[in-house]
Parts: sequence; C-alpha cells; structure tokens
Amino acid sequence: MSTTASQVIVYSSTTCTYCSQLKKYLTEQNIPFEDRNIDHNETYRDELEAMGMSSIPVTVIGETKILGLNPTRIKKALAQ
Repeated sequence: MSTTASQVIVYSSTTCTYCSQLKKYLTEQNIPFEDRNIDHNETYRDELEAMGMSSIPVTVIGETKILGLNPTRIKKALAQ
C-alpha cells in the first residue's frame, strides 16, 4: 500500500448484503473508508448516478470504480 492513504469511498444501502460483506472485508483488512449510504442521503444516490452506476456496492479508490465485492481489484487499486 502506498504511503499516502487512498481515499476509499463505499456507496452502500442499508439492506444490501454485499454492501455489508464489503464493509466487513475493508474493516478486517484495516482499510479506512467513508460509507456513503444512499438510503440516508439523496446526494450520494445522485453522485452514484452521475458516475453511471445503478447498482451497489460501489467502491471508489482514486479514479477507480469497483462494482460489487472484489478484493482483488480493491487491493490492486490501493497499490497504485
């Protein structure tokens, strides 16, 4: 992992099972992240739509957008 911590943002919802698994994975890997719950904030839903994403979870690391729970892509994006 690079010395400058990447800003990790997770777009999630309250009822999404994959979102819960993703956040659990990030927590277990000691990867700090900002949880943007689209159920609690309409702005986050708009941000997601602006990115062209219609499903969740979406993890944003820098310019990389990762759909779903994809540990391999998350590690790769953090290493850049």
